[in-house]
Amino acid sequence: MRRVRPIAVVALALVVALSSACGTGGEVGPDGPDGSQSTQSATPPDDQLNLNGTVNVRFALEPASLNTFTTAGVALDQVLLDNVYQGLVAVDTNAKDQLVPSLATSWEQSPDGLTYTFRLVQNAKFHDGSPLTSADVVWSLQQVIAPGSKSLRAQDFTSVADVSAPDPATVTIRLKQRDTTLLWNLAHRGGIVYKSGTDFATLDGAENGSGPFRVTQWNRGSTLTLSRWDDYRGPAPKVAKVVFHYIIEPNTANNAELTGQIDVLTASDPTLLQAFRGQDDKFSVLRGTSTDEYTLAFNEANPVLANPDVRHAIRQALDKDAIIKTFGAGIRIGGPVPPQDPWYEDLTSLDQYNPENARKLLAAAGYGNGLQLTVEYPNHYIPALSDILVSNLKDVGITLNVRVVEFQTWLSKVYKNHDYELSVVIHAEARDIGNYARAGYYFNYDNKQVQQWYRDALSAETEDARNDLLRKMTRQIAEDAPCDWLFLVELNTVVRKGIYGVPQHETNNRFPLSKLAVAK
Repeated sequence: MRRVRPIAVVALALVVALSSACGTGGEVGPDGPDGSQSTQSATPPDDQLNLNGTVNVRFALEPASLNTFTTAGVALDQVLLDNVYQGLVAVDTNAKDQLVPSLATSWEQSPDGLTYTFRLVQNAKFHDGSPLTSADVVWSLQQVIAPGSKSLRAQDFTSVADVSAPDPATVTIRLKQRDTTLLWNLAHRGGIVYKSGTDFATLDGAENGSGPFRVTQWNRGSTLTLSRWDDYRGPAPKVAKVVFHYIIEPNTANNAELTGQIDVLTASDPTLLQAFRGQDDKFSVLRGTSTDEYTLAFNEANPVLANPDVRHAIRQALDKDAIIKTFGAGIRIGGPVPPQDPWYEDLTSLDQYNPENARKLLAAAGYGNGLQLTVEYPNHYIPALSDILVSNLKDVGITLNVRVVEFQTWLSKVYKNHDYELSVVIHAEARDIGNYARAGYYFNYDNKQVQQWYRDALSAETEDARNDLLRKMTRQIAEDAPCDWLFLVELNTVVRKGIYGVPQHETNNRFPLSKLAVAK
């Protein structure tokens, strides 16, 4: 059996890798020309910290429920993953999304790739005080793979044949066929370990996780508070509380940071960062990687958008450089995956900005005299972005009507009911390429070759073979144009001086608080 290194060895390997990458061990990369930083100051010793301190953090989007089993949206992952709920493994976003142990100390894979055996940590407990054992892990995964499961991640675990517990500290997962994404999926929503017998309906406004923090207060529409859980099996968090403030409007969020109402401003509007420049004694601006793809989706169930000429025309009508300039920062990617994915390929040469050819494509599709379309646009996105979409499409003869909706309406109308023509939304989940292999996903994109490549990638015998297949799949998706990928977000997080250990990368879908600290 192939054995995964235990925690101490993994941690050492990460330190060595980071040191080698930067040459000095002190920096991950150069500071940005805009004054943003790639690293943070080292956290001082405990005697210089306020171990009973509270840190106030701005998030833009509030979850609709605390029920991680059935509630869609990464706003829930952002708050609860790693902090309140845990799985067998986790993702280290500071180490290029490397998988690391969590409730499992190590795991083994059989030579045929069909059996995984996990060894659990000792003394893990749920927040209600009951012990966490292999029986809870087995029960949790059984709820995901059960026929008719309501789990949002049931599709991620169709390769699982059964789950068993040989003893209280061991879990065995047996697969129907190889699955190169199993460990990754276990590190996300579908891998959360719940207490056996949990009624998921009770989690709408409460929780019973095993992480270092508990949800202690939720003022819906305003704040959500996590408090340190003193019975946590591992190192105690260095802050007593973290209060998340849900502030959608960017200027309001900026003012909250400037006036001391919050200490950490995540997902800051890049056009508003000037307020913090030249105030190095008060603030730092951290630059981070993201998986946040601003995506313009085309509903292929709509007869107009089922025509590939229309979809390519829309893509070629949009000036991505102008869109990025309007937004303030961003990266052109041309396809559905970010550069940190091992199967990433620069696809920006496909459907480049070409309004003249866009008009020809529309004429060929029968819309030379014009076309009207409506886009569903979440209300927490900046209006300037929708304005440039309207302007660019008008130039090629498309009248775009913008319907501004609350995000919960978007989830119901677009994501669930597929009731839309065009939609703008951020696809923030990491490694979500599998969504394009789901014919029932809200794009209504159905390419059998793409689906076959994805199935073959899941069962590939090596990572290189998997990555080659996913690279083919990614290119085909971009050529089919079920969406237009407007740009990849560049994250900037504003941090008040005296706050340490702030999550920096991919913070819109994961925000681990275990290293957060505040000076006395």
